[in-house]
Amino acid sequence: MARWTTADIPDQTGRTVLITGANSGLGLHSATALAQRGARVLLACRDAERGRSALREVAASAATSPELVELDLADLASVHRAAAEVRDRTGDALDVLMNNAGVMATPRRRTRDGFELQLGTNHLGHAALTWLLMPALRNRPGARVVTVSSLAHRGGGLDVDDLNFTARRYDPVRAYAQSKLANLLFSQELHRAARRAGLDLVSAAAHPGMSDTELTTNSARLRRVPAAVHSLLGLASRLVLQPASQGALPQLYAATAPNVRGGDYFGPSGLGESRGHPARARMRRAALDERTARRLWAATAELTGVQPDPE
Repeated sequence: MARWTTADIPDQTGRTVLITGANSGLGLHSATALAQRGARVLLACRDAERGRSALREVAASAATSPELVELDLADLASVHRAAAEVRDRTGDALDVLMNNAGVMATPRRRTRDGFELQLGTNHLGHAALTWLLMPALRNRPGARVVTVSSLAHRGGGLDVDDLNFTARRYDPVRAYAQSKLANLLFSQELHRAARRAGLDLVSAAAHPGMSDTELTTNSARLRRVPAAVHSLLGLASRLVLQPASQGALPQLYAATAPNVRGGDYFGPSGLGESRGHPARARMRRAALDERTARRLWAATAELTGVQPDPE
């Protein structure tokens, strides 16, 4: 694994990959790298115009023709439509689902279905998408679900009884940490459920360390930060953080490296997992709590109305 880069990605010819949030940052770099190695890449994007721009960028260096799927994770109706479209387009054959999209530290907002925005986008939308696409994943030997978490999962707890901050005072950073912890709990429970069902499926997770993505600037935009401050934030991010192309390596490793096993978690290797090449990452103990994971799994099914698969 030492100094693993995109040059080490095995040939992806014949494999089909769906990446959420593929119009920028980690998702765009992941889509480009996998398409260059021969994968059929479906870019799942909320904004159709930005999605088409990303499609052209990926196509410029791709060995195959990338495709666009419209997906708004903050709208369960959109999740259902996108899952049905992917199953139809691929003939129920999906090798990799990369749950990459996300929002960070947003003001208090609700999704179309009434969920707290960060939980609804980062966790609930991805969980529903994963379950709805399971028939396509089941049909491919060694299929993988890669869920992107964050160092921020260490920064707070998860209240299964108040996931949407109905009773608690809303805090944007705490809500983001909860959603990223939920990502890891879901990834681990999916691994256990697949193992119990005897499925040839790998559920792994990854995080990008401290990388220059659009999460920080998008959060500032949602908070109506003045344009001058917004520009300074972008400059500071570029100076301090590692580039998104480097931050995408752990999730690309999880999606393609031959030695990845269910339950694995990867992040950067250096400086407190903030930057560097892929290596095994450390989860806080709360992410490994099986009872909490089972409760979250059940609560997610109840909130989304989607049948868990595998049960």
